[in-house]
Parts: sequence; structure tokens; C-alpha cells
Amino acid sequence: MRGEETHPALTGAVLTALRAMRPPFALYEADLHALVAQCLQDSGLPGAHEVPLGGGCRIDFLVDTVGVEIKKGKPRAAQLCAQLSRYAQSERIDALVVVSWQSVALPARISGKPVHTLSLCRLWGVSLP
Repeated sequence: MRGEETHPALTGAVLTALRAMRPPFALYEADLHALVAQCLQDSGLPGAHEVPLGGGCRIDFLVDTVGVEIKKGKPRAAQLCAQLSRYAQSERIDALVVVSWQSVALPARISGKPVHTLSLCRLWGVSLP
């Protein structure tokens, strides 16, 4: 149903898998994509990479109905909100997870869909070589 998260346990599983990630410092965004893919796979979550959602929108990962967007650095909140709004319009999305190096203030819901943020620096820090 639009605007309702139909699989909250799945969102929790995705968040748990991603919170276990310990990325090294100074990676490219593509390297973060590989780490996220590995975390999802290690947790038994079937994440599809670079999934088109229609209208020129492509989300970094889709785990059933949970979209995962990855940002290197500190994303601009207004620009990211606009991007997430486009994703949230898709019937394939029930919840969104944003993984970024630095925290970004985002609303708790966009278009009625829950938004969760994971900051690599704030939540668990980065692993230095």
C-alpha cells in the first residue's frame, strides 16, 4: 500500500547488515557499492544493484522493497531530498536507507515512505589502515 512500509522487519534487517560495515577511509563511491553488496550478501539479503525505478531514476540497491542510496562525502540535503522524492514515487519502494560518509539531516518520511540514514563517520567511524 502506498505510503506504508509493508515489510518493516526487512528494513531492520537491511539496517543491521549495513551497520556491520567497517569501510576503510578514502574509498571511491564504487568501493562503497561493493562493500554494501558484500554486507547484504553476507546477511542473506538479495540486493539488486543499480535498479531502474522509471522516469530516469536508478537507485543504488533494491532489497525487495527497501531502497538503499549511497553518497560519498556530505550530501546536500535539498538535492538528496529531491532525489529520494523521485525514488519514493515508485510503487517498488516501501522504505529508503541513505548511507553516507557524513550525516545529513533528512525528514523521517518522504512521500509517506520512511527514510533512514546511516553515517559512516558518526555511527561507527571509519576503519583506518
